[in-house]
Order: sequence, then structure tokens, then C-alpha cells
Amino acid sequence: MTDQPILMFDSGVGGLTVLREARVLMPDRRFIYVADDAAFPFGAWEEPALREHILGLFAKLLDRFAPAISVIACNTASTLVIDALRERFPGHPFVGTVPAVKPAAERTRSGLVSVLATPGTVKRQYTRDLISKWAQKCHVRLVGSDRLAGLSEAYMRQGFVDEDAVRAEIEPCFIERDGMRTDIVVLACTHYPFLVNRMRKTAPWPVDWIDPAEAIARRALSLLPPINGALPQAEPDIAVFTSGKADFAVSRLMQGFGLTVHLDSGKAARHSNRFEDDAALIRIGQD
Repeated sequence: MTDQPILMFDSGVGGLTVLREARVLMPDRRFIYVADDAAFPFGAWEEPALREHILGLFAKLLDRFAPAISVIACNTASTLVIDALRERFPGHPFVGTVPAVKPAAERTRSGLVSVLATPGTVKRQYTRDLISKWAQKCHVRLVGSDRLAGLSEAYMRQGFVDEDAVRAEIEPCFIERDGMRTDIVVLACTHYPFLVNRMRKTAPWPVDWIDPAEAIARRALSLLPPINGALPQAEPDIAVFTSGKADFAVSRLMQGFGLTVHLDSGKAARHSNRFEDDAALIRIGQD
């Protein structure tokens, strides 16, 4: 397993926040980054259709790339389908991304915590079960944002964002009760950390913003066998875009992460019945 890649999955660029932390912890590992951008945003899907789409996609991804482990670097997908993935592929380890309710409940001083997520994550019973289990002594406000994931994608591609729009999306997170204020906001979407500096700037008062990326990467590391000695020269890390497209903005984004982008149109992958276009493979690393 030591020379098998680690697969990172998200609907777009949000999972790059997890990939960044994983590379720090596992510099000798090879990564496959899968952006299901043809299906973005996941929140627009009906739950049964999205579940079957992701299960079908993973059947092809696991067969093609034979990863050592798969990280679902997306709260919306994890809260919906992580159990189904483990049931469908029992011999393969999966690491999910779920709202960091437990650490928020442990850190809060005011007892007022907000979970900022996509509407899909907010409405999941999975999320409410986390609150019931770990945050019974806290007042947890669930805030579903329709726009932040898209704003994050646009910001990473274009380099700017409407701060008034960010302010409007995060405003419901901030409440006052009995002289106390919200002091922790859980970023329950891997896209959101890209906008955290804008969130800090537009927030009505300072709070602790919890980004789960490092914890996710540590969990993945804990499930992998240790590396004994140097690994053989690995192939470059690759990113798979299910839309089959890689525009200039995507290339610039990857370069901003210190990565070299090479479009390999000769190697295509099929990903689901819904999207029949060939997926582009984008090499990240040295040509």
C-alpha cells in the first residue's frame, strides 16, 4: 500500500484545502485529486440521485487508480454517502469530512456555536446526530449557505470576491443571548477556508473559525501503513476533472499552489452514466 496513491474527492476546488494539509503530513505520498466539477454544486442534486452518482463514480475511480485510501474532502458528500461507500466497497478505507461539532463544543466558552455549511449538510440527520452526541450543552445554530461554495470557487479562480455577499452569508452565524455571543463558527464545507480572511474582515466580532482540513489529513495518515525506507520514484500527482475541462483559471489556481499543470488529453476516464464526456487528466508536478 505504501506506493499506492491517496485519492482526494470533492465537487470542485474545496478539497485542495485538505490536499494542502495532507501534503505537509505525507510529503512522500502520491495524490490523485478528483474534482467532480461536472456535478458541481452537489447541493443542487436530489439526495438519491447524488448518492447513486457518487457510488457509480467511485466504482470507476477505484478500478482505475487503485488508491490506498480515499478521502471524501466534502461535507455534503460525506454526510450523505460515506456509510454507503463503506458498505459498497468494504475492502477499501474511506475518510469522511463531517462538521467539527465535537471540537467546537470542547472549545467554546460562551456555549454559542454556529455551523456554517451547505444547505445539504444542514438538513442531514447525520449533522443533527453529531450535535445530539457531542454538543448537548451548547446552543448550536445551523446556517445553510446557498452561495459561499460558489463564491469560494470564483474567488480562487478570479482572485476577488464581493465582500458584501460574504458578509450576508455569514451574518446569521452571529447571535447574542443572555449577554453572551457566538464565539466559534465551524466551517463545514472544505471550500469555505479559502474565504476565511474575508469572513474575519466582514464578521461583526472576532470568533474562532474551525477548519477541519488538518484533522482530516491526520486521520488519513493514521490509517496508512508507515513507509519503511524511500519510495521508488513516483509518477506525478494528478487531478481528474470530470467535466473534461481545464481552463486558464484552473491552471493558474494550480500554479498558485506551487504546482505545474499539464493537460494530458490522451488519457481519459469515464465517470458516470449522467456525464458521458471523457474526463481530462491534468498532471500536477514535473512534466
